[in-house]
Amino acid sequence: MNGADPVLTPGDAYVQSFARGLSVIRAFSSERPSMTLSEVAAATGLTRAGARRILLTLAQLGYVGAEGRQFRLTARILDLGFAYLSSMPFWNLAEPIMEALVEEVHESSSASVLDGTDIVYVLRVPTHKIMTISLGPGSRLPAWCTSMGRVLLSGLDDAEVDSILRRSRIEARTLRTVTERAELRRLVAEVRVRGWALVNQELAFWGEPTVSAATRQALISYAKTAAVDVAKAPWEREQYPALALSALRALVVASPDYQTC
Repeated sequence: MNGADPVLTPGDAYVQSFARGLSVIRAFSSERPSMTLSEVAAATGLTRAGARRILLTLAQLGYVGAEGRQFRLTARILDLGFAYLSSMPFWNLAEPIMEALVEEVHESSSASVLDGTDIVYVLRVPTHKIMTISLGPGSRLPAWCTSMGRVLLSGLDDAEVDSILRRSRIEARTLRTVTERAELRRLVAEVRVRGWALVNQELAFWGEPTVSAATRQALISYAKTAAVDVAKAPWEREQYPALALSALRALVVASPDYQTC
């Protein structure tokens, strides 16, 4: 549950105790599914006393459970994420369209939003494969080296793109990773014109090539995108951007907030 956070200064519009509570929630992850009081304090930078008060409050509210000295999140924490999904009718419309896309291309389809320097998966419709990648709603990946990230960056102006690239931890993840900021800016500008992005094993060698598509309406109205994993056969790859764009256009037109641009 980690991501790039803005630096905030306590003030009249900033409730520090609430922020500390959120930091405790976000400290739990797949690498740290359960923690002791001392581990929570170390992970959040809080004192043991401060971490204890927050954990006990979350426990009374039902968001945290305790087994001996170990604390872990409960299923009730999903209510917080569901509140976001249920408040955005766009995602209810997305799932059947993405399912149809998966049925046609026999590859998984995902939708994400840009959050700081990361993309966050909001929906994922998997396909049936022997080997699958464990990515679901809430999963985070760097925007600069993923196809969905580059598509979402293409919906921003140059100054915003530069700001995100400056704040991103850019390093070679594989031998294929593009790490030069000037080249990344060029790739984002190219996506802005073309409408889709293709990334081939820049994040990890175990990943398949992925193509992400966007429409002008989607980027302006929602800052969201749909993506499909691309099979390695060149003749299939040429078809996928058009299919992804078609699916996303159908989703945008189906939205009750749709307006032609």
